Amino acid sequence: MLRGVENHSLPRTAAFFDLDKTVIAKSSTLTFSKSFYQGGLINRRAVLRTAYTQFVFLAGGADHDQMERMRSYLSALCRGWNVQQVKEIVAETLHDIIDPIIYDEAASLIEEHHSAGRDVVIVSTSGAEVVEPVGELLGADRVVATRMVVGDDGCYTGEVEYYAYGPTKAEAVRELAESEGYDLSRCYAYSDSVTDLPMLEAVGRPHAVNPDRALRREALARGWPILDFNRPVRLKQRLPALSVPPRPALVAVAAIGAAAATAGLVWYANRRRATAL
Repeated sequence: MLRGVENHSLPRTAAFFDLDKTVIAKSSTLTFSKSFYQGGLINRRAVLRTAYTQFVFLAGGADHDQMERMRSYLSALCRGWNVQQVKEIVAETLHDIIDPIIYDEAASLIEEHHSAGRDVVIVSTSGAEVVEPVGELLGADRVVATRMVVGDDGCYTGEVEYYAYGPTKAEAVRELAESEGYDLSRCYAYSDSVTDLPMLEAVGRPHAVNPDRALRREALARGWPILDFNRPVRLKQRLPALSVPPRPALVAVAAIGAAAATAGLVWYANRRRATAL
């Protein structure tokens, strides 16, 4: 059993996991960027218009204001995307893309928490057309993620219905605790980003995983455990151990981050070509 994970059956408890760079080694949207681009969900001109901004986001250097500006732009960019097409692209490529990048340490933690009788909840800013299938493969009991408004035509309107970011994640954790009877003082939370500080503060047992500099400072100052995950493993090798069947997801959501991931990919490829010339 991993150190720090105790076995308590009563009262009910849960472990809340951020996804990107906490459970998987990359951005969940970045891993699907090639598939979304090939599927025609975003054109090259739109990609290049926002390449720098998206690259800053993917590199982990975007502050709160930049994230808000990006959210506004990407909401407009995703307008008109067909939801079913997004789901089909993710379903077709999920195993090939996600299998190699699950952290072995995170998969082991999920096993430990389930064995201790805790629910496992993925709480991610990304969209659940990406996050929810990944959560199902991991055996997560619930998923909290960003969702966008879908029109009568089955396409995104460009409006954000729910944004799972910063304090909103903490609110979702507290709402789940109330509805499911979790004792938050005995719950766990894991994240790599200081933007998830409210979620980490909401539980009694917060952990910083591969933390950015700001979160590392906070963790050191507060005496929180700091975990280094560095062993990606093929998800298929972990599936037999992750046998707890997932429950219906808490929310369903659009892939708002796909445009950002695609932009970063194409920007990088163009820069490589320019450098070669």
